[in-house]
Amino acid sequence: MLTARRYLAREIYRSCAVVILALLGLFTFFALIDDLDAVGDKFTLLALLYLQALQLPTRLYDLLPIGLLIGAILALAGLAQRNELVILRVSGVSGMRLLGMLWAVTVPLMIGALVLSEFVTPAAEIKTSEANLLLRGQAGGGRLNSGYWFKEPTEGGGTRIINVATLLASGRVAGITLYEFGPGQQLRAMSKAEAGHFANDRLVLENVTENRIDARASAALADATVPQEPMVKVIELPERELPTTLTADRLLARVLTPERMSLATLWDYIGYLRSNQLQADRQVVAIWRKVAYPFTLIVMITIAAPIGLMQTRRGGVGAKVFIGILLGVGFFMLNQLALNVGMLGRWPPWVTALLPNAGALLLALSAMTFMEYRHSLARLAQARWPWRKSPV
Repeated sequence: MLTARRYLAREIYRSCAVVILALLGLFTFFALIDDLDAVGDKFTLLALLYLQALQLPTRLYDLLPIGLLIGAILALAGLAQRNELVILRVSGVSGMRLLGMLWAVTVPLMIGALVLSEFVTPAAEIKTSEANLLLRGQAGGGRLNSGYWFKEPTEGGGTRIINVATLLASGRVAGITLYEFGPGQQLRAMSKAEAGHFANDRLVLENVTENRIDARASAALADATVPQEPMVKVIELPERELPTTLTADRLLARVLTPERMSLATLWDYIGYLRSNQLQADRQVVAIWRKVAYPFTLIVMITIAAPIGLMQTRRGGVGAKVFIGILLGVGFFMLNQLALNVGMLGRWPPWVTALLPNAGALLLALSAMTFMEYRHSLARLAQARWPWRKSPV
């Protein structure tokens, strides 16, 4: 059985490698064509190729499940056409045992997917964001036209809102605006800084212009009286250190989509959001989806098993690959639909993340069980209804 498992692994790995390389090349080509309009004097073709190379780990992360599905169907269909699966079955390997061998073959891919999800993809996404900022002057993620917004409590029960207009490389920021509110949501100060950086749980602001609002300003406006002293004082500071719960890593986490973060970064960011009374449902669902991602490969290989084994005498490889592509695209759409419906319906995060995988795995196991015991089921049906022709 060890020899058979090694042979299955070699065939499946080879087919999956070919399929994934083809899909990576196809999607990279389309993305390259789509971004060619941005090429000019400032943004060169070499810079575009560099950005596309940085996005390869993310594309691999997205395409690995469907690549495994199509590659496994190709490998199993080829083995079935050459009657090698028949030899395995004649030698005493049942369908469920063969499925167990396929699961064992998938374990190294699951480990690779975990490494890709936790280390390679987050680092590549950060590099892509920095390169986009440097080469194109723009970044993705949750950026609004006015920049990135953060909220945190201050000492004395107040609130501070931080607006960052531009993210720079190495964790630096530019165009910072601070709005500081008192316990009654009364604006106390508004500050602007040209640039800043994070150091030792502090945000060090450079070239700060601070507008301090007197506590009596609201009363003076309400009474419509002319105050004896100015209600706003403008102070110029070369540097100001601001205690903050925001860090460079959390700032980058704001740029990345939740599924692109590592589990450690995502967990830290959820803690930051919850400590500041911000919504973290999307990030909690992302944790469950990242935990379920390696097991998605088990689901894909389970779906591939009955498709690769069915109609070994009559069916061709092309029809099986076409069915695999349809199932892969359908599973991807179902996964996204479950995410959106779960967020709108406020489903439990584990239900939103695991429901598509559980449903697909149950259907695939049912199909595999039917194929394994179809002759027994046919004999049972024939014995119970002898006047009916067996469909199997």
